[in-house]
Amino acid sequence: MNPSFWAPLIVLTAAPYVYAQQANSQSPDTVVKRAIEDVMSSIKTDPAASAGDPDALNRVVVQKFLPHTDFRRSTRFAVGNAWSKATPAQQDELFKQFQTLMVHTYATQLAQVSGQNMQFKFQPTASLPSNATDAVVKTIVNNNGDTMNIDYRLNRSDAGWKIYDINMMGAWMIGIYRQQFADQIAKGGINGLIKFLQAHNER
Repeated sequence: MNPSFWAPLIVLTAAPYVYAQQANSQSPDTVVKRAIEDVMSSIKTDPAASAGDPDALNRVVVQKFLPHTDFRRSTRFAVGNAWSKATPAQQDELFKQFQTLMVHTYATQLAQVSGQNMQFKFQPTASLPSNATDAVVKTIVNNNGDTMNIDYRLNRSDAGWKIYDINMMGAWMIGIYRQQFADQIAKGGINGLIKFLQAHNER
C-alpha cells in the first residue's frame, strides 16, 4: 500500500452508492473518519509509535483500526470459492494470517509517515436508503501537494458498518490478493496458502 494512505489531508465525499445505516449506529463515513482519527491520535500520544517503532505501530493498528474492520469477510472474498472447501480450522487460520498481514501492512505505511503533522478534513455523507448493506466511502488524499483517491468499502453487520476492502489507485485490495491466493491454492491447496501467509508474516 502507498504511504499516502495515511496522508495529512483527507476529504470524504459521498459516492452515489454510499448508503446510510440505521439511525442507531454510525454512518459509513463516520466509521472511516473515526478509524483514521483513532489511529492518528494514538500515534501522536505514543512516543514510540511517533518515532516509527514497528511494534508500537502494530499495537496502534490492532487497538484502534481493527475494531472498525471485518477482515474475516475480506479473507473469505480474497480466498474465493476455495473458502467453502476449507475446514473451520483452516478458515480460522486463514483469517488469522490475513489479518496479521493487514496489520503489518498498515503499520509499515504508518512508519513511513510518522512524525508528520497530520490534519484531516471530512465531509459528511448525505442520508440515503437505510436498507442497504454495502457502502463505499470515497476519499481524496492530499500529501504534500500530491493527491490520490482512496475508496473504502464497508458492510453493515449486527455490529454496525465495518471496513472490509480498500481501493487505492484503481485497485481493490481483495482483487489483488484474490489472484495471489488463487496461485498459491493452485500450487499447494488451502494448506499451501496458509503456509505461504505464515512464512510472509514471519519475515
